Amino acid sequence: MPTAAVTSTVFARARSGDPAQQAFLLLRTVFTVAPIAFGLDKFLNLLTDWPGYLAPWIDGLVPGTAQQAMYAVGVIEIIAGLLVAARPRWGALVVAAWLAGIIVNLLILGDYFDVALRDFGLLVGALALSRLAAPRRLAAEGEAR
Repeated sequence: MPTAAVTSTVFARARSGDPAQQAFLLLRTVFTVAPIAFGLDKFLNLLTDWPGYLAPWIDGLVPGTAQQAMYAVGVIEIIAGLLVAARPRWGALVVAAWLAGIIVNLLILGDYFDVALRDFGLLVGALALSRLAAPRRLAAEGEAR
């Protein structure tokens, strides 16, 4: 099926009240928009002072300043969000892996355990999105499971 037909099928199933399809669309939307928004904010520092979240030993590994490292982080997050939009099954796994790295960084810092726990919840949500995306893509394209 062409992409437009697949998209039409996805939205038709969501409108029909399929809870799994609705959950898929909700998670796909959040894991597309949030990484892009947070990635853009790495350039603006409106939400917080992002370089303060970078563990000193990681800052020592990457060239440049902590802010320059955050620019790279922002680019990666924007790409991850776009990947979720285009290929949710695989993009969600990229986001989950990225969140795992963030969690490790935060635990090493030792000051942001609450944020690490929140990010763990997001990681689980990203894994759920990947699982929800797998059968939907196959069903929408008419392939055998």
